[in-house]
Amino acid sequence: MSRDEAEKRVGKLRELINDYRYHYHVLDESIMSEAAADSLKHELALLEAEFPELVTPDSPTQRVAGKPLDKFLKVRHEKRMISLADVFSQQEIEEWILRNEKLISNGKIEEFFTDIKMDGLSCSLKYRDGIFYQSVTRGDGLVGEDVTLNVKTIENIPLKIDIDEAEIRGEIVIFKKDFEQLNEFQRKHGEAEFANPRNLAAGSIRQLNPKIAASRPLKFIAYDLVTPDSLTWREAYEKLRAYGFQTSNEDKVFKASEKKQLFKYIADLDEYRKSLPFNTDGMVIKINDRKVYDDLGIVGKTPRGAIAFKFPAEESTTVVRDIVISIGRTGAATPVAILDPVEVAGTTVRHASLHNADEIARLDVRIGDTVIIYKAGDIIPQVKEVLVSLRPEGTEAFNYKEALKRQYPDLEFERPEGEVVYRVRGESSDFILKRAIEYYASKPALNIEGLGEKNVVALVDAGLVNSIADLYRLKISEIAKLERFGELSARNLVMAIDGSKKPALNKFITALGIRHVGAQTATSLARNFKTLDNLANATKDDLLKILDIGGVVAESILAWFADEDNLKMLADLKELGVEPLEENTKNLPLMGQSYIITGTLNLMGREEAEDKLRALGATVTSSVTKNTTALIVGEKPGKSKLEKAKKLGIEMINEDVFKALVNY
Repeated sequence: MSRDEAEKRVGKLRELINDYRYHYHVLDESIMSEAAADSLKHELALLEAEFPELVTPDSPTQRVAGKPLDKFLKVRHEKRMISLADVFSQQEIEEWILRNEKLISNGKIEEFFTDIKMDGLSCSLKYRDGIFYQSVTRGDGLVGEDVTLNVKTIENIPLKIDIDEAEIRGEIVIFKKDFEQLNEFQRKHGEAEFANPRNLAAGSIRQLNPKIAASRPLKFIAYDLVTPDSLTWREAYEKLRAYGFQTSNEDKVFKASEKKQLFKYIADLDEYRKSLPFNTDGMVIKINDRKVYDDLGIVGKTPRGAIAFKFPAEESTTVVRDIVISIGRTGAATPVAILDPVEVAGTTVRHASLHNADEIARLDVRIGDTVIIYKAGDIIPQVKEVLVSLRPEGTEAFNYKEALKRQYPDLEFERPEGEVVYRVRGESSDFILKRAIEYYASKPALNIEGLGEKNVVALVDAGLVNSIADLYRLKISEIAKLERFGELSARNLVMAIDGSKKPALNKFITALGIRHVGAQTATSLARNFKTLDNLANATKDDLLKILDIGGVVAESILAWFADEDNLKMLADLKELGVEPLEENTKNLPLMGQSYIITGTLNLMGREEAEDKLRALGATVTSSVTKNTTALIVGEKPGKSKLEKAKKLGIEMINEDVFKALVNY
């Protein structure tokens, strides 16, 4: 690779890695597999080693991941909380040993210390006069978040230890057994299951209410005694245990002359780790002598004296049942494989991104194919390989252009020169965002007063709103500065937005703007699935069981809930307190009945009338059929509807009867 090629590649790698690290370490969510991210970071480190002039202070290789959240007090670490360089093979471990031997004065390493790499949230605990007084997350390595009140609720942390002053570092985790029991409780009570232990542990600590952390089976697993210094890592662990701290109990010491035993242990651990009570994705290897370790120093964000060996990503096989195309907020068309649900790395996988038409062609993925998917821990699944030998007879290569026409017959797509992604022709990302926000706030949806077209344009153009979730981050002082607003109107808008945080489920589904899903379909979805999580996890067969949902609508719903931008938006909304109410269909007097409105009503508008009918359990349609319960007739009714109702013997009721029907 030439220097110019390397420079371009390094720039792209940094952008992608920074995006991944922000989502994973700050937002506690994943946009790619950890294995894939590790691979990208590894490639970047190798390129920077080959072209050191390309190293910049803001490179991901020069800092610890994550930034402290604004909602907690920021605290500067007295001693930087570092992270470790990742390696993936025995050869890379041997190269690490050789590099360090060249830097050590006598050229000799005596012992290696190893421990399992925990999959949790890194924190430090501080003790003064033997009393626990502060806990700080890793943050960006220099500055973290004060989470003392939450961490203090963790039962296995000693509040008093037999030492005057100390700092202990470790991982906050949830054991697999405890996690399974939590989800069993969630299932029994009809609540949504948690995704994975790591995100639940991190999310519990990042709650403002300590009662939430106290209600979760969190554990602190210590891995470092920062003060006072110990002669060896093994001695530090022994002191930690003596002070009453829980460790992994998987720590071992290997003589440098026993490298074969070390490598055998690593190989055995890949299988053995499945029986461990906690999740892990690797093993930490350190030079046991802490003076030698400290003397070797730090390069960028990582110490020379330690590395993290990462185990291979976990894999599984499943069947591709459909390929749907999602239209993201930028107008990009992204194909998604809909899979038979399968457990991978402790989570249920139902779909995998196929990225673009070229990737589908490269893999030759077809509907009905058995595929290998892989992921590490809690990250996004990828299709690794198609098992062609298991392909059913009669399958056809996926025609991307035909699929676009079939799934989106009223849209035109283009593939800009030099790009691999098809996009909606003639619509900018700002235009799409503005229309999405307008619809989200419209009367059929959440009916947010003050979010009409002009105000939406003003907010987006000012850069205050870059996603629907940003609506709930708006501040009165920011809005009041805009030309269209004053202090009072800004306050009213923020209050109106805040008042939409607990919407009816059918209204919220409508507001999402899922293609082909109008108010009536949203109501049917809400009644059948009861919660948004149930709808998000629905299969195509589940959707097709609903009377007014066909193949095109089902595909559109599947595509929407398989789009990572949409899932991130839902996660952001939930974090900001937006929680649609669970649908309750008990004792609805008009349940199972179907109505149509024709003509103009004097009492209320058409949308309000339809809402009142749906709120009482009725279905509102646009066409008269033999299943119609009654035709509600207002002024200047449609002749065709009247004639068809008469022909089919459908009851026709006037506005007064309708008023009594809905208790108006």
